Amino acid sequence: MKILSNEEIAQRIDVPMLRILSQTADAMGLEAYIVGGYVRDMLLERPSKDIDVVVVGSQAYLQNPENASPGIALARVFTERLGKAAHCSYFKNFGTAQVKWRHTVSAVLEDGTTEQQRVEDEIEFVGARRESYSRDSRKPIVEDGTLEDDQQRRDFTINAMAICLNGPRFGELVDPFGGVRDLEERIIATPLDPDITFSDDPLRMMRCVRFATQLNFTIEEETFEALERNRERINIISQERIITELNKIMESPTPSIGFVELQRCGLLKIILPEVANLDVVEERYGRKHKNNFYHTLEVLDNVARASNNLWLRWGALLHDIGKPASKRWDHQMGWTFHNHNYLGMKMVKGLFRRLKLPMDERLKYVEKMVELHMRPINIADDEVTDSAVRRLLFDAGDDIDDLMVLCEADITSKNQQKKQGFLENYRLVRKKLVDLEEKDRIRNFQPPVDGTEIMEMFQLTPGPQVGQLKMALKDAILDGIVANEHDAARAFIIEKAREMGIELAAPAAE
Repeated sequence: MKILSNEEIAQRIDVPMLRILSQTADAMGLEAYIVGGYVRDMLLERPSKDIDVVVVGSQAYLQNPENASPGIALARVFTERLGKAAHCSYFKNFGTAQVKWRHTVSAVLEDGTTEQQRVEDEIEFVGARRESYSRDSRKPIVEDGTLEDDQQRRDFTINAMAICLNGPRFGELVDPFGGVRDLEERIIATPLDPDITFSDDPLRMMRCVRFATQLNFTIEEETFEALERNRERINIISQERIITELNKIMESPTPSIGFVELQRCGLLKIILPEVANLDVVEERYGRKHKNNFYHTLEVLDNVARASNNLWLRWGALLHDIGKPASKRWDHQMGWTFHNHNYLGMKMVKGLFRRLKLPMDERLKYVEKMVELHMRPINIADDEVTDSAVRRLLFDAGDDIDDLMVLCEADITSKNQQKKQGFLENYRLVRKKLVDLEEKDRIRNFQPPVDGTEIMEMFQLTPGPQVGQLKMALKDAILDGIVANEHDAARAFIIEKAREMGIELAAPAAE
């Protein structure tokens, strides 16, 4: 982070679009301020494109009955000044407007030369407002307000800073709640009483954890205690809004930060009990199992370092959710979790449906990751046979590389010698996967003799005999008994049918 003077801020925002906006606001007698994330990210020296502008109105904007707020009024005139390359969309019911401006800028390339590029800038406008809430809804009653009113309704101090765009105050930072201080101290805190902030809009609890995760900040103590007290209020929030915040936590560089905070404050038990229930260690006769919650988070972080694939991260988060249901005590082996991968896979669909996650190929992908995540380690524990690797390649298909990333991330042993042994075995599995794919073309293969051809060969109708022949052929190819090509597959089918007492049909008469 860098502490900027007002003069330095003015230099940072001194671009044609904002200068034109400043001049327009002055001419209309309106106050205009950049607020929220753009200000925060500027001070944190993080990239940010979204610009939100709060407009404090005089009576001027009321002269046009189409202007439901000073924000819409300023957006309309600003768009006219930008010319034909600008477009304004306004939403009268909400008193907001959006202006997009396509224009040409000079960009400096890596070799030091410049070129002209077309870019699109976007600004969101809203009139300054104050809000009040009813107990059973997060939808506020909105009234016109001052800048101070608008800053007070913001969720966190680091999002409540404003930069003035008007004439002599261009670049002046307005920070009534110590947002700069909290950025320096790397904490998340609310501008006002956190109980009011979270009770008014419970989604802010998820946003609190999300910002702490994305920025690697600490949640201030009073704010965290308010999360605990108000956690049940999350039940009035739609699953769609909750999952949006949860996905942003998942997409963070270190998603475990957010899940630890969600578990500590009790929100995780409400929104994702399947994961929260992993946070237990049971001991019997001096033998205990590992905490599968913190193991899961370690796996999730390992995957996050290796891949930006959101759904692979979901696979990592859910890969062990079947363990509580499968846990058993064995006097010889200790704690066991047999078939937890299968039980976990069966849980995924209900979880996705409840959270309003997509019920399409992404669901099937996560189910596959959860179900198959034990297969490579079981292969690696034994001799790495061609047959076992062929079957893994067939079942995983195009997702085999992602599955291997998850399995390697699942090695969280603190015993470095044991960990290196597993990784070496996985290296052998990966090599075998490449060799067999090149030789046998198993990935996503379709048997070279299909059901239609089998029925024609033996004058069969659809039924169990056709299914048995197809399954026998598939197994024979995966076991390396039959080459994955048509003539060899056809000869195998004829022999297998003979064993089953099925005669080859006579060729049709010419």
